[in-house]
Amino acid sequence: MLWYCRFRWHENTRAEDVRRRVLEQHEAGTNKPDKIRGWYNLAGGGSGFLLVDTDDPHELTDLLQPYMDLVSWDVHAIYELRYQQMIDEFRQQLQATA
Repeated sequence: MLWYCRFRWHENTRAEDVRRRVLEQHEAGTNKPDKIRGWYNLAGGGSGFLLVDTDDPHELTDLLQPYMDLVSWDVHAIYELRYQQMIDEFRQQLQATA
C-alpha cells in the first residue's frame, strides 16, 4: 500500500533540527529508506511530503512518530492511476452506457 504523508514544520522548527533528526534516525536504522518511494519538499521550505510503500500501518507509524515534535503529518492511503489505462477504461465505460 502506498501512503501520502504530507508534513509541515511546526512554527519553531529550524532546518538544523530537521537535519539533525533525519541523521539521528538514519543512524538508528528507523528511517526505512527502502520503504520511502519519494521525498519531496515544497518550494520555499518548511513543508513537503513523503510517499511511503508499506502494507503495515504500524510500520508507517514507527517511521513518522520520531518526527512529530518537529512536524505535523497529514497521512492518506493512495493508489496510482496510469493515465492511458484510465483513458481506455473511461472510453469503454462511456461506450457501455451509450
